[in-house]
Amino acid sequence: MRKILLASACISIAWTAFAADATDPVREVMAITERNWSNTDGEWVYLFDPEPLGRLFSRPFQAAYGEASKRPAYETDDGSPGDPFGYDVVTASQDGCPLEDVVVTTGSQQQGITRVKVTFKLWRCLDQPELRESVNEVHFDVMDEDGRFVIHDIHRIGPEDEDSVLAEMKQHATETY
Repeated sequence: MRKILLASACISIAWTAFAADATDPVREVMAITERNWSNTDGEWVYLFDPEPLGRLFSRPFQAAYGEASKRPAYETDDGSPGDPFGYDVVTASQDGCPLEDVVVTTGSQQQGITRVKVTFKLWRCLDQPELRESVNEVHFDVMDEDGRFVIHDIHRIGPEDEDSVLAEMKQHATETY
C-alpha cells in the first residue's frame, strides 16, 4: 500500500511539472490585473511587489526593474518611492473599467521565447461606442528559466507598432534629470 501511495504521489508531482504551461505566469498576471480593475474598494495588488516579481518574471526583467525603480515616477502617500511607471503596464493606462472578454492564447516559439497573446476590453463602462468595443492586445514573452516559465517582456500592441516594457525600463534607468 505504501508503494502505491508513493507511486501515486510521484506521478502527481510529475504530472504537475509536466502540465506547467507557458501561459501560467501570464494567466496569473491577468488574474491580478482583472482583480485590480474590477473593484475600486479593494487594495491594488502591484505586479512588481517583491513576491510576484521574483516568482513570475525573469531575472533580466527583475534586474531591469531594479534599476528603473531607482527613478520612481511618483512618491506614495506614506513617503516611500513609487514605481518607475506611474501606470498599469498591462493595460497601459491609469484609468479604465473592469476588464471584459479576456482571452489568453499561446503563439509561436522562437529562440526559447514563447509569445503569449492576451486580448481584453478595458473601456466597457464608457458611453462612447468606439471605446466600448475597442480591444486591447498585449503580448508576453515567456521563457523557461530554471525549469519554470517566467515572463521576460511585455509588449502593448498598437495600430502601428508594439512597445517593450523591458526596453522602457532600461531606457528609464539611463535617463538623466
